[in-house]
Amino acid sequence: ATTVGGLLQRAAARTPHHPALVFATAHDGVVGRWTYAELLAEAERAAQVLRERFAPGERVAIWASNRPEWLVVQFGAALAGVVLVTMNPAYRAFEAEAVLRKARVAGIVVERRSRDNPLRAIVDDLRPRLDGVRHVLDLDEWDRIAAAAPAHDVGAAPHTVEPHDPVQIQFTSGTTGTPKGAVLTHHGMSNVPRVATELFGLGPAPVWINAMPLFHVGGCGLSTIGPISTGGTQVLVDRFDPALVLALVESERASFLGGVPTMLLGLLEHPDFATRDLSSLRVVLSGGAAVAPELVVHIERALGVRFLVAFGQTEVHGHVCQTRPDDTPEDKAATIGRPLPFAELRVADPVTGATVPRDTVGELCVRHGALMAGYFDDPDATARAIDPDGWLHTGDLGSMDDRGYVRFTGRLKEVIVRGGENLHPREIEDVLFMHPAVAEAAVIGVPDARWGEQVAAFVRPHAGTTPTAEELRVHVRALLAPNKVPVHWRFVDALPCNASGKVQKFVLAQQWADDAE
Repeated sequence: ATTVGGLLQRAAARTPHHPALVFATAHDGVVGRWTYAELLAEAERAAQVLRERFAPGERVAIWASNRPEWLVVQFGAALAGVVLVTMNPAYRAFEAEAVLRKARVAGIVVERRSRDNPLRAIVDDLRPRLDGVRHVLDLDEWDRIAAAAPAHDVGAAPHTVEPHDPVQIQFTSGTTGTPKGAVLTHHGMSNVPRVATELFGLGPAPVWINAMPLFHVGGCGLSTIGPISTGGTQVLVDRFDPALVLALVESERASFLGGVPTMLLGLLEHPDFATRDLSSLRVVLSGGAAVAPELVVHIERALGVRFLVAFGQTEVHGHVCQTRPDDTPEDKAATIGRPLPFAELRVADPVTGATVPRDTVGELCVRHGALMAGYFDDPDATARAIDPDGWLHTGDLGSMDDRGYVRFTGRLKEVIVRGGENLHPREIEDVLFMHPAVAEAAVIGVPDARWGEQVAAFVRPHAGTTPTAEELRVHVRALLAPNKVPVHWRFVDALPCNASGKVQKFVLAQQWADDAE
């Protein structure tokens, strides 16, 4: 057991002069470097800024794009015992107000603008309607704010932060509806990424490329805590840009790269992929969305790396399952690996809750000592998610074989019920991805007067290709039963994704309904 702040303190004590953080932007390339000693000093100053204004346990939102100050505030809040509420910089005013109200924040740390979104102006407009907000801190003025803070505590000793105290509230991505605030703890945030990282087999002091959004558990959790737990270096980018990421792998000699499938496809399809020296890469990890087997094979062949697949969610501080470096190519391509060493996983009948036999599809349920503390101010939602026996019901469908390897088949609410038979979209999507012209695919059920639901496929073709619906229908029919062949086809330039890269199928369903009207 440890705390997020304690993790940084220990790393700085062990290797104070080792590079902890490199920051690069798509516009300027590398713009800053920090050793562990320097990062800790800035975090301790941030803790003083927050202690002056907020009591331990109070909630402070951070609303900004990826930048070093974000991480400084993250560790400062952790040292001060303040609970950080992370916010997507793509939020518009309506979404931001909902999160700030639900979390009942006492303060907001905000940058003036994220791309075309005027965050500070939105906050200034909302503030009269936000009871309890005492301070708004301008992240673009952070150096000045931090310089004005006292160098040490005056009077009472600093609050002691305990491992099971809350450290963050992250609002879940909402791929199935209204976001809820998962209360994450120091214990979970510092240990789940640490254990997951150990299983990557990277050794000491790896160099990580972090192209994930920091407001997401993959960005401020695994890709931040992971390198710190092994004395490594995090190379943070302001946003995912394929050319920048490829350049940084080469210049920083990165050994680890993680991203959702959409990101990895962007790298493979970029013209710089063939010209950059990517030989330093040892492990590529994908998670956050279903990973097609063909992508696993493609990455390993193209890069000569060990490709790992991770599966999890915010409510478990990141990972539930992951493949291991020594897993067979077949297991890497067809499964999401085995549960983390400290986790229990069972597959439950979605109706009765009873554990189903091996190799039978049901809801994946996980239990361990580092689950979220619950959904903030929402005991009913917490009770629906975590049952009286401590099992978190993930809402994801899968099966487990006799060896403990898990296959992911889709979301519980994504199951298509056609003529009384359950069809799993993931199976159809995997087959579509096998077609050389298909870059991405999303399958949903749409209303049908005769069958109840029919299968609809939304397809993004690879650049320069123009597959037809009939061509893809024949392809799917050759591999799957007739009732699984999509009846409806849509070809799109992009699939609607949230900021963590998950396809938002409820958006596709709404688009379909709007078109039907």
